Amino acid sequence: MNKTLSCAVLPLLLAFLLPKALWAAEPQTMNVWPAKAPDEARPEKPESSATKGNVTRVTDVFTPTLTLYPAPKDKNTGASVIICPGGGYSILAWDLEGVEVAQWLNSIGVTAIILKYRVPEKRPEGDVNKFPPLEDAQRAISLVRSKAKEWELDPARIGILGFSAGGHLTVLACTQPDHRAYEPIDDVDKESCRPDFGVPIYPAWLNVEGKNELKSEFPVTKQTPPMFIACAADDHISNIGSAVLYLALKHAAVPAELHIYAKGGHGFGLRPSANPCSTWPQRCEAWMRSQGLLKGK
Repeated sequence: MNKTLSCAVLPLLLAFLLPKALWAAEPQTMNVWPAKAPDEARPEKPESSATKGNVTRVTDVFTPTLTLYPAPKDKNTGASVIICPGGGYSILAWDLEGVEVAQWLNSIGVTAIILKYRVPEKRPEGDVNKFPPLEDAQRAISLVRSKAKEWELDPARIGILGFSAGGHLTVLACTQPDHRAYEPIDDVDKESCRPDFGVPIYPAWLNVEGKNELKSEFPVTKQTPPMFIACAADDHISNIGSAVLYLALKHAAVPAELHIYAKGGHGFGLRPSANPCSTWPQRCEAWMRSQGLLKGK
């Protein structure tokens, strides 16, 4: 490993090796909804979890939850990020694109909240009304904002970060803030469901198939929150979509940064590797600092 790459990945490697207690307080888990999730008509199955290929995969999620990883008190910037693991809306890559990401965010003073959204679900094509994962994400944003004082967070620095299908969900949440996918049910829903920034990492299915064109379900406007986008050029699921998303943001004068790395494929998470794509967390942290998101409370 060369010296430059070693300097880039060492903090991440330490994050995976150090005891969890050094990163944050014991995580807390709570339900996203006060009762049964809306528009849930499937026959319920027991939630399952299995490890395959060094990735823990969770599926059959009928009761969405938030798992809170508070930033260490001596590092807490007041910023927070809701994490949406990927998995094709079929499973959730819980450790690779969830817990490990929370550990990294804690290390830079950001409170992390992993969203266990409903899967399996068929992704929407066009109309996103009553799309269960979007319902869960919008409710999660409002719920975190309603807890900002209790959790020592800045309600104006709540972001959302997702991978692959979770990146698709992240972009939906960023571009659909004025239209709730569900009917408001309580005071939590009086809080805005607009994230203050978005971080889609190798986001899937953003462009019209075969075209350099963003799908209609992602209406980018000047009110769309700033975004940091990263993917690999050899990932044909996300590279064109990431590029057209960046162009749409640029045309709308929305602050955005795009990194397309030469190699990395799909699903690289943030585990150290010989590919430069594994340095995206450092680039993202620098972007967050440049946007004033890590300025402290």
